[in-house]
Amino acid sequence: MAERSTAAVDVADTSGEEPLTAKAGKATDDGAKAEKVSGGEKDAAGTDEECAAAIEAEPPELHSGHKLARRYRLEECVTRLDGFSSWRAVDEKLRRAVGVHILPADHPRARPVLSAARSSALLGDPRFVQVLDAVEENDLVYVVHEWLPDATELTTVLANGPLEPHDAYQLVSQVSQAMAAAHREGLSHLRITPGSVLRTESGQYRIRGLAVMAALRGITCEHPQRTDTEAIGALLYAALTQRWPYENDAHGLTGLPKGVGLIAPDQVRAGVHRGLSELAMRALINDGATASRQEQPCTTPEELAKAVAAVPRIRPPETSFTTPPPYQRTGFQQGSYRQSPGQAAQSPRATQPVATPPPPLQSRTGRALKWSVSALLIAALGLGSWQLADTLLKREKDQDDPSNSQPSSGGAKKPQGKPIKIVDGSEYYPDGQPQHANQAQDTYDGNPSTYWGSKGYNEGPDLNPAFKKGVGLVYDLGSKQQISGASIGLHYTGDHTTVTLYAANSLSPSEPLSSMRKLGTGRTADSTAKVKLKQPEKARYVVVWLTAMPYAPGDGYTGAGYRQGVTEVSFTS
Repeated sequence: MAERSTAAVDVADTSGEEPLTAKAGKATDDGAKAEKVSGGEKDAAGTDEECAAAIEAEPPELHSGHKLARRYRLEECVTRLDGFSSWRAVDEKLRRAVGVHILPADHPRARPVLSAARSSALLGDPRFVQVLDAVEENDLVYVVHEWLPDATELTTVLANGPLEPHDAYQLVSQVSQAMAAAHREGLSHLRITPGSVLRTESGQYRIRGLAVMAALRGITCEHPQRTDTEAIGALLYAALTQRWPYENDAHGLTGLPKGVGLIAPDQVRAGVHRGLSELAMRALINDGATASRQEQPCTTPEELAKAVAAVPRIRPPETSFTTPPPYQRTGFQQGSYRQSPGQAAQSPRATQPVATPPPPLQSRTGRALKWSVSALLIAALGLGSWQLADTLLKREKDQDDPSNSQPSSGGAKKPQGKPIKIVDGSEYYPDGQPQHANQAQDTYDGNPSTYWGSKGYNEGPDLNPAFKKGVGLVYDLGSKQQISGASIGLHYTGDHTTVTLYAANSLSPSEPLSSMRKLGTGRTADSTAKVKLKQPEKARYVVVWLTAMPYAPGDGYTGAGYRQGVTEVSFTS
């Protein structure tokens, strides 16, 4: 969380990419008027006074540590451009990292930005980086959005080389489906670039800056669906070739050679998947796409999503295994055992066969020895049985004697684990989507009738990691304690609940699981989940992580679905 991670902030991209459909993506410095695109023509940008208004509308002097709404503490300024600034901040109320865009209230684009942010927040699609708050306060307009510390910009991914066909297929499939859903709600992006698409650790793609990024830059378009579709085609082109599909270099990618025009990806780089290459050309509006099949161009994200679904399934690459080294013959071979290499080389003759020894103990002395050993074994078994019976009889007599009913001071009864006090706790949601954060304290208040509850999901009992990896809570034990187990009270029973304990580094709800130490896992269909550690572990902060939940009917407040509630959590040393 401390390092700078622009992968989580939808900052205004200042790279010099050529616009997509009729240069719709080119930023303006005009102020009140936005850049308009109609076919291949671009309207005038506006007057000099309007340009100066956007530049001079600087926000008040802000610095690290400044708080907005007594809640959002600014940490680091990531971008300052066109009179607005983007920050990495901390939501002190929910203890999570967020991103914030800040504009003066009199900025020419303040109202469009507020309107775009609120419209984007209403969509609520998890495939987009979510807008959490949009406020006008104290002569400032600010937009708060998710911060994804475990996500990576597509720009960084492509810097390491082109994507595998399966990864490129997932990219165009997920992005086109997400944008099709956004356009059905009347929302467009107009600024889709490799810098506005993030890939999470699970391989899912998230789009940031829906509607907001265009409003910040003052971009409008008469054909938004065609603009976004062409932008997705440019992403697919770059993913297949590691080249930007225009003559200029942009987003860390080299453009196409000047004067060549737009050529298919499979003509730029060998080994490109033919079906994906044709999809990229159809999305880029190349006069009907490829001449070989004469497919119609895709002019909307909906059409592109359907075309992607029609492509035959592309299998993920198989895991490669290293070939073991060939068998090396050692010096301990027949004819060379305990000999130096020189001696072995000087003896070309084959090894003489060794005579087979006679079966053992076949003589008269051998038979007598066998009988003697057998007799000794029988005597030893009889003596051992007698001693065992005598010991059991004495123990039974001692138990019947009332004078021996009290345990001795040196008894070896194993002491039970001592309970560990929970000092503080909160909900844990590394994906930035809380369940019921205000109910976390009900899980350690000593009252089993109160509980923290999760939301209901359509798939289960095991959660689909593509939409939700899990839900959970994080606890502070006050100091490092030696933990041997935990008991988690559950509100719902059924098939089945899976609980895993992790040793965290802080009480932060957004710390990635990859940075934690796994302690143990338990699975149950009852109302209590017991997690027993193989050996005691020391930790101060412990995450209770649920990855499978039973089906529960609706209760009047929430609908039916796979969900779980946690009543009381206790840890033992």
